[in-house]
Amino acid sequence: MFQIIGLVLLFGLVFGSYIMSGGNMGVILHAAPHEMMAIGGAGVASFLVANSMTTIKACGGGFGKVFGGPKWKAGDYRDLLSLLFLLTKTMKSKGVIALESHIENPGESSIFTRFPKIGKDHFAIDFICDTLRMMTMNLEDPHQVEDAMEKQLEKHHHEALAPSHAIQNLADALPALGIVAAVLGVIKTMGAITEPPEVLGEMIGGALVGTFLGVFLAYGIVAPMATRMKEVVEEEGAFYRIIQAVLVAHLHGNAAQISVEIGRGNVPSPAQPSFLELEEALSAIPAET
Repeated sequence: MFQIIGLVLLFGLVFGSYIMSGGNMGVILHAAPHEMMAIGGAGVASFLVANSMTTIKACGGGFGKVFGGPKWKAGDYRDLLSLLFLLTKTMKSKGVIALESHIENPGESSIFTRFPKIGKDHFAIDFICDTLRMMTMNLEDPHQVEDAMEKQLEKHHHEALAPSHAIQNLADALPALGIVAAVLGVIKTMGAITEPPEVLGEMIGGALVGTFLGVFLAYGIVAPMATRMKEVVEEEGAFYRIIQAVLVAHLHGNAAQISVEIGRGNVPSPAQPSFLELEEALSAIPAET
């Protein structure tokens, strides 16, 4: 919502101030299609050259994050803590072996299927199950498990940030590509140097539109989108950090309730449930049979 408001303000205030100061929009509108073809075409071409197909496809989802925000809401964090509570409680009462059927086929697990949104996140499920699988193989050193989980998180975070880096690189290139379009316009103008001043003035004005569009698109639209993409990825990454915090706390010998409380402390403040809210959510979980 705020992103749409920002774009409306961007166009309204920039072009509104230009018109109020006596600027002629006709010059911009006449030159914009040709300049945008040069700038946009060069930008798309350089974007394709610089990035893999995986990153290019991921950018589509990245733009969705710009306007949709993080996919994890406050209720999802409560669900994650509830899921981890069930897992750690089962380990405490029945041992890690009791979880084998759940981690080998989480799609049919009576624990995982209670939280369908989390179940659709392949990384979250794999992250939990792979860690628990290591525990079933007697890897119970908290520091080793934490180190292994940290490496997985770093890899996932690096890959998740690839679209924002790609869009930021495009934003960095647009001002220079605007200058390229402007130089082409100047070359065209110099080729018509015998024309009267009013014609030359219009041609020079059209050439400068290229510089304007390059800077305007870069710093007004593309770079802010890249920044927002990165911000959303950072917020979503906190979701997986909670998994690490709870499972490592469990390995340190804490009770399930304490492990989950440690995880609650890692929830981003806007989505963090209070102690009582989490207590109510845990109390509402049906007894595992």
